[in-house]
Amino acid sequence: MMAYRAYIVGAHSRPIGVVNMDCGDDDAAIASASRLVDSHDVELWQMDRPVARFDAASKQIVRK
Repeated sequence: MMAYRAYIVGAHSRPIGVVNMDCGDDDAAIASASRLVDSHDVELWQMDRPVARFDAASKQIVRK
């Protein structure tokens, strides 16, 4: 299992919350983080490596 962090992003791209997750790979982490998207964007990181960004308004996922 690898450690991931999903940052809830508020105004001016500042993190307003964080969720720690242990997942087997990037795809599993992306699936888990996608459930956190509501009215705020979410950025998914594995250590210091950006994995994906979820845009709440457009419902798009941008893999890094």
